[in-house]
Amino acid sequence: MASTPIVPSTIKNKIKREQVYNRQKKQKAALDKEMRMERRKQERADPELRKQRQTENIPSTLENTREADETVITEPDNEVAEDETTDEFASYYNGAAPKIVVTTSPHASRPTFEFAHELVTIFPNAEFVRRGAKFDIAQIVEFCKNRGYTDLIVINEDKKMPNALTICHLPEGPTAHFKLTSIRSGKDIRGHGRASAHKPELILNNLHTRLGHTVGRMFSALFPQVPEFQGRQACTLHNQRDFIFFRRHRYVFQNAKRVNLQEIGPRFTLKLRWLQKGTFNTQSGEYEWVFKPELETSRRRFFL
Repeated sequence: MASTPIVPSTIKNKIKREQVYNRQKKQKAALDKEMRMERRKQERADPELRKQRQTENIPSTLENTREADETVITEPDNEVAEDETTDEFASYYNGAAPKIVVTTSPHASRPTFEFAHELVTIFPNAEFVRRGAKFDIAQIVEFCKNRGYTDLIVINEDKKMPNALTICHLPEGPTAHFKLTSIRSGKDIRGHGRASAHKPELILNNLHTRLGHTVGRMFSALFPQVPEFQGRQACTLHNQRDFIFFRRHRYVFQNAKRVNLQEIGPRFTLKLRWLQKGTFNTQSGEYEWVFKPELETSRRRFFL
């Protein structure tokens, strides 16, 4: 008859309790290792067992257990495809080249200027324009429209550090405002590579809803439609739990079978705060979506 295992919490003596607990912990670790080795031996003999285990044992995460959202796009979606043929970004997908102005808030500090100059290196056909103190965003929008620019990016700061990013698609909008965090310059990344003037490849991940789709098309409109693959550069916008992580890498080909990634930089994280129809207008503009704390009804509620 098997003996009943001792429960450490029932032992009053602290030293004895720790000894029993550590002994049971080692026994459990040894048993788990034995089971893993036996499973590995069986899967090596029958690869189908491994495929079956990987198919059945899918861990539960916040992403794959997110709340149901009726705005999630399932491919193919004829309604979405029809809307895209006439939306504000349609001209970009018909071959129009982006032409971007990057500027800052008035009286910007040095870290903001440095971040602005790094943004200019990310987007081909982008240029930095220093903002005068007497010009508001509405005037800058008109300036850009009159000179044929397709997008305006404004970097805001707080306590002399960049903290927000506003992207205005021209000439008819929309305008998106993002919280900006976790900035790391390319020169601060260990082993970073150098950017070239080639048009990069753009990779968008996990933008599944109608709102996320609009944000993805807005970012796509900042990059030339046809990348130059000989430059080996890739820009990634990865959405995870409504945080959009930006990374820029270059491919490093070791041989015919192996490819490594070398990060170029910069790194930063965006979180959408609002999306507005038309160009920037905080007084009378019509908002498509605005973040409010009460919208987060649970940890599994996501909007992108």
